[in-house]
Amino acid sequence: MSMAYPTVLASVQEEWGLSFTAAGTINSATQAGTALSLVVLSVLADYLGPRAVFLGSAVLAAVTSFLIPIFAHGHASALVLFFLSAVAIAGTYTPGVMLIAARFEPARRGGAVGWFLASSSVGYVLALAIGGLVVAHAGWRAALFVLALGPVGCLLLSLVLFRGRTERGAVPSSRFTWDTGLGGNRAAQLMIAGYVFHSWELLGMWAWTPAFMTAVLVAHGTAPTPAAGLGAGLTALFHVMGIAASSTGGWLSDRWGRTAVIAGMMIVSSACSFSFGWLLGAPFALVLVAGCLYGFSALGDSPVYSTGITETVPPARLGSVLAIRSLLGFGAGAIAPSVFGMVLDLYQDRTAVAGWGWGFSVLGIGGVLGLASILWLRALPEARRLAGGKR
Repeated sequence: MSMAYPTVLASVQEEWGLSFTAAGTINSATQAGTALSLVVLSVLADYLGPRAVFLGSAVLAAVTSFLIPIFAHGHASALVLFFLSAVAIAGTYTPGVMLIAARFEPARRGGAVGWFLASSSVGYVLALAIGGLVVAHAGWRAALFVLALGPVGCLLLSLVLFRGRTERGAVPSSRFTWDTGLGGNRAAQLMIAGYVFHSWELLGMWAWTPAFMTAVLVAHGTAPTPAAGLGAGLTALFHVMGIAASSTGGWLSDRWGRTAVIAGMMIVSSACSFSFGWLLGAPFALVLVAGCLYGFSALGDSPVYSTGITETVPPARLGSVLAIRSLLGFGAGAIAPSVFGMVLDLYQDRTAVAGWGWGFSVLGIGGVLGLASILWLRALPEARRLAGGKR
């Protein structure tokens, strides 16, 4: 359900009469729910064990996802419901990373985490492609009902995988504590800083790209209703590139080094952020190529951040550190869509090139700051702890 709202954004914005800022706040509420949830659930994963938190969150996600198409009737109700759904879904992320980190040694961990995040991208692709198709033919409520089947599938698969298994993938802490051990750990601090700026760019891009592609199609003569569904479907193509990026980014970082891969991806994604929105009226093929490159580079470093953090903090405090990482990262991602919407509202026109151009450029600032953080980390002696000394 993570891409449910961006999939239907163009449709509900028109039906509910939302400004761009108001539309952005609903996506911001989703990211805020994720951030706040991960703070608590990641720490609890240290205390209760990641498997218990994963299963409990999967149950809640399956239930809350069906509430949205039933009870969402405007800005306030949608904001609350998408927030609650994000709180539930967030509980499967950090525990999943922890379970993988406990199973794979450092030489293979980057690739394993990459495949875990790539599976999330598969879900995004399906949400955008299937949801966009249903929106175009049966409306946004029907699309949300269909997308709610995803969390149900996650729950059923989890029950099968964890059936009869009582051991935990990581050893729980003997006592509950909020101590993260980040004090004085410059490598972890800079890795988290890079992730925060990465999240600003990535989550802001994810929130508004379906609407931007809808605007591109309208600018090329497509009617608004079919453009909304087709725009979401075309955005799925960018997430296909994200699947390739997640699966290869972690693998490459095992061989070339964590900071090297992150820096390379951020250089490309920043360039895309500063140029993508200005392509509103460009040839459609150029927009698609740029979007695919954007989708690949913006997501390609995601598994590397998660892997790098597992290598810079003690295992007993990993859940707590990931909680801080998630709070700050998804917190930045919660603000980005609203700021983007404010920029669009300055122009009051979804066909204004400058509005989209400056909106995406605001996201590019995060890419530049993230790159600076990672280059700083690369220059430190502590970077030798990453990827077996490959930085």
